Amino acid sequence: MLVVAGLLEVVWAIGLKYSDGFRKPVPSAITVSAMIASFYYLAQALKTLPVGTGYAVWTGIGAVGTAIVGVLVFGESRDLGRILSVALIVCGIIGLKLTSPS
Repeated sequence: MLVVAGLLEVVWAIGLKYSDGFRKPVPSAITVSAMIASFYYLAQALKTLPVGTGYAVWTGIGAVGTAIVGVLVFGESRDLGRILSVALIVCGIIGLKLTSPS
């Protein structure tokens, strides 16, 4: 559930760009729907995970996924510092998940 919540966070983050400040109805509806679903799945995951771990993993998946989409779709920077920073986020996500009691 946490992975689904994180992937939906990527959808709504990218949707924010396409919604043009919520002026475009279809991208705006997709964005808001993804937000609601993302929060729902996060809430379900937090029933069995510590809140600190769950929230950090959720935001990490969202941040890494959004950065990857930014590079692939929007032509954002691929410089070494950025790639290493994303890799550190991934390491943090893995570490938090591996050390979580649930």
